Parts: sequence; structure tokens; C-alpha cells
Amino acid sequence: MAKKSAKKPAKNPTPKRPAAKPVKLLSGGNPQIAKAAGDAPVQAYIAAMPDWKQVVGRRLDEIITRALPDVKKAVKWNSPFYGVEEQVWFLSFHCFAKYVKVAFFRGASLRPVPPGESKQKDVRYLDIREEDQLDEAQFAAWVKQASRLPGEQM
Repeated sequence: MAKKSAKKPAKNPTPKRPAAKPVKLLSGGNPQIAKAAGDAPVQAYIAAMPDWKQVVGRRLDEIITRALPDVKKAVKWNSPFYGVEEQVWFLSFHCFAKYVKVAFFRGASLRPVPPGESKQKDVRYLDIREEDQLDEAQFAAWVKQASRLPGEQM
């Protein structure tokens, strides 16, 4: 009597990838994104920003990138950072419950000076709330000015 050979199941040519874990939102809805350099982690942060804040984050990134096409990007301390040299930063933003806070690390030297004061003498902030209309021309001017000032090594 001839033996019957058992058929092996066909191998799936494309292995299944584990589903991406949802991004955890920290207090104020700030996305928890692993520290990493480059555009990809910044885009992951922006994609995870909740509600209207995602639109603000996307617009900030577009204005910064248009003003400085070679801008360096990274995510550090659960916030996107922007600079003109590796590991030297001039701007960051962060989600809070009711606004997105943009930090200009040498903002006191910008003209006009951004409205938000800081305990640190050089830092100035721009808080963007849902109902605010961002002055894109002024923001782009601040980005260009800030990029020419000494950055912060972090």
C-alpha cells in the first residue's frame, strides 16, 4: 500500500506585521512619542495630536518647512524640535489641554517679540488656541529670524 503524503500548508509570502500600538496621550492630550531624529517621528507626533490641535501642528510644520526647507527635526521630551544644525534647536511645540504652545528658545531677540513670557530670560512663547487665527506671515518671519540666532543644544 502506498503512503499518502500529507500536504503542507502553503507559506504566506508576506508575513503579518503586528498592529501598531495606539499612541498614548499624556496630560493635556500631548502625544507620547519615542525620542528620535528626523521627519518621521515629528509626523508621528503630529498625526497623534488630538482634534483641532493636529491641524495646528500640521500647519506649523508646513510653515517651518516652507521657510527652511533643510530644517532638522526631532522628537524629544514628547515634543517636536526644529533646528538648522544637528542637535541644535531654535523652536519646539507642545500640546496642552486648551492650546498648543510654541517655544522660541531665543524669542526675546525676535522682532516683534512673541507675546508669551517665560521664567527663562531668552525664551518666549506663542500659545495657539482653537479659536485663534494664526498670523502665518508673522510666524514664518519669527521662524526665519530664530533660525539665524544661536540655538539650544539639547
